[in-house]
Amino acid sequence: MKLLHSGKVRDVYEDRGDLILVASDRISVYDVILPTPIPDKGKILTRLSLWWFERLADIVPNHVISATDVPEEFAGRALRCRRLDMVQVECIARGYLAGLGLQEYRAGGAVSGVALPPGLVEGSKLPEPIFTPTTKAQLGAHDEFITFADVVAQEGTETAEELRRLTLEIYRRGSELAAGRGVVIADTKLEFGRAADGTLVLADEVLTSDSSRFWPAEQWEPGRPQLAFDKQYVRDWATGTGWDKKDPGPELPEEVVERTRARYIEAYERITGTSW
Repeated sequence: MKLLHSGKVRDVYEDRGDLILVASDRISVYDVILPTPIPDKGKILTRLSLWWFERLADIVPNHVISATDVPEEFAGRALRCRRLDMVQVECIARGYLAGLGLQEYRAGGAVSGVALPPGLVEGSKLPEPIFTPTTKAQLGAHDEFITFADVVAQEGTETAEELRRLTLEIYRRGSELAAGRGVVIADTKLEFGRAADGTLVLADEVLTSDSSRFWPAEQWEPGRPQLAFDKQYVRDWATGTGWDKKDPGPELPEEVVERTRARYIEAYERITGTSW
């Protein structure tokens, strides 16, 4: 196989004309890959993505060809996928105010040009989910908020409207399903590509602990930071060290690694209803 790309978490290989997408145990925060891996993380992300791909197939086609026809050394953490012409937009849906969305709101009352009501606080549920796209930065760079008008200018009106529709529909479906299992999906990031016939196809990962903010529904309380089933725990720990958010990142203590792994597993088990 030929290595085509090595990202923050995934490595992409070419094999027999297809792509092999391998999820590693690497973890990144603030667009910096930390030196300490999280055991089983790649397998958890892969299995959870597959679970969601099946439940979203009636909304949008996905890039998965096979989860078993992959090199043996990558078993459990790799997918054989279709080649796509990737759309150069990170498609983000937000149903709650957190993270960079909260920062944008505090700065100007809007996120990606979408005006929001005054008086919202950290963790507030939005009146309705919103589409808040960002640029798709290269490794080591930071994604930047863009407006829907920017997406129109880059991709054309028809594609921009379809990206927004699909992103919000996937988020709504995922949120409703997860809510019934005690998980709030605060926001999520999606990636799309075009098949040879021009069809938009869901790619990369979907509704995982790396691409979404998962909160336990029973502990959700606006006005404070939320307990998270994702890498927010690592973000908070790393920030607390005084790290300047530049490469290289800090080594993770064993306790942080164990707690982070446990949160990834709990998210998987709650959402899928199966034991890890």
